[in-house]
Amino acid sequence: MTSVSGRSWPHMTSRDEFRFLSNLVFTRSSAGQTMVSLHDHHAGTTRFANNQVVQNVDTRRGILSVSVACDGRHGTASTTDFTAGAIQDTLVRAERIARVSPFDPEYLPPPPPYEFPVRDTARSETVAAGPSRRLEYANEAIGQCRMENLMAAGIVSSSMTAVGIAAGNGLFGYEHRGEARFSLTVQAGDATGWSAAAHRSIDHLRVQERTLAAIRKAKSGRDVQELPAGDYPVILEPAAVAGLWAWLIWALDAKSYAKGTSPFAGKLGGLVVDERIRLRNMPDHPDLLGEGFTAEGLASGASVWIDHGILRQLVYDRFTAKADGVDPIPTLDAPALSVEGLPVASIQDLVKNTERAILVTNFWYIRPVNARNLLLTGMTRDGTFLVEKGEIVSAVKNFRFHDSPLAVFQRIEAWTHPMEAVNAEIGKMLVPAMVLPRFHFSSMTKF
Repeated sequence: MTSVSGRSWPHMTSRDEFRFLSNLVFTRSSAGQTMVSLHDHHAGTTRFANNQVVQNVDTRRGILSVSVACDGRHGTASTTDFTAGAIQDTLVRAERIARVSPFDPEYLPPPPPYEFPVRDTARSETVAAGPSRRLEYANEAIGQCRMENLMAAGIVSSSMTAVGIAAGNGLFGYEHRGEARFSLTVQAGDATGWSAAAHRSIDHLRVQERTLAAIRKAKSGRDVQELPAGDYPVILEPAAVAGLWAWLIWALDAKSYAKGTSPFAGKLGGLVVDERIRLRNMPDHPDLLGEGFTAEGLASGASVWIDHGILRQLVYDRFTAKADGVDPIPTLDAPALSVEGLPVASIQDLVKNTERAILVTNFWYIRPVNARNLLLTGMTRDGTFLVEKGEIVSAVKNFRFHDSPLAVFQRIEAWTHPMEAVNAEIGKMLVPAMVLPRFHFSSMTKF
């Protein structure tokens, strides 16, 4: 079930419709275990570049997947056609795949039935937002940039997704998930400024505020000086903090921990970062994108992962969790980082209280260098500045860095309250901006 703007499509698949479709599969399945999942996605995107809108489209795609298993052999097939005949064909294909698949020693039957939490995952204002609303926000950003003789490029998007999971043992979950996003890059000659937002409510994107912030960064970055590579104190804005913590979160994998290849190997229950840091999963937080259940059929719930710098949890798949006796399995779909103690009010206050540091707006193209100690490399972008005696004195040419978040977050000198941070690696987090006493920039970039 796929369509684009200008063509009609049926309404979103309802809870009752999904239950009917999944029961249709269960009554016809001959497998020992059967699961059905739904992902019915309706999204609209407005793209703009060179101060003009270049695309304003709606897309719709619905997918129903059937997974079957018998005696440790399993297979999955999917369809975009929700008619009874197509679903029957999908079940037949899944069973055929299972019969010729090798035995999987890690296969587990579906989780038992569970009463999943009901969360406010779809806001009416986001569901109702259409091309005209997105165009209004895009033109607001474009207009602000035109007044400053700057170039704007970015997106405004809104989406609505019906998500369902069901199993022959009675497991059933269904929810609507809505989301809106805004991303803007402002160009002033060779300098750029950037801002991004993601929220359940399209009314919380704060387009004007974020546009003005990106404009300030671009204008401030016009006159660039070169600084030598080396160790510097840094002020990391939330996007930069989240970019590093995304890799730290990925490293929490329980399988690599058991193999001894994790940078956290042997450190569960021990101090891994500054003792004031807490990492929690907060799926009920209104500014995060928490969900009721995972694709595996597990309930998403609040949990503590790092408490006063001590590692408390690992990320488990169901097989590894069963082997290690972990129940319930913690989830990390809505990560929130905080620092205990007295925060300052804003990033501007961090700057005012800093004698000398490099202010980093964001990192990009972060890649691992050494998985054993989580050494990473990447580059600064969209605003890198020299701070001296409480003031931003100039933009500086972008740096490449080589450092590990496990090293740089051992000590934090100052921080703000948690703020929204959006990046390509982890989606969305709540993290504070931070002052770190040492960060290693290994070279300047060519741009």
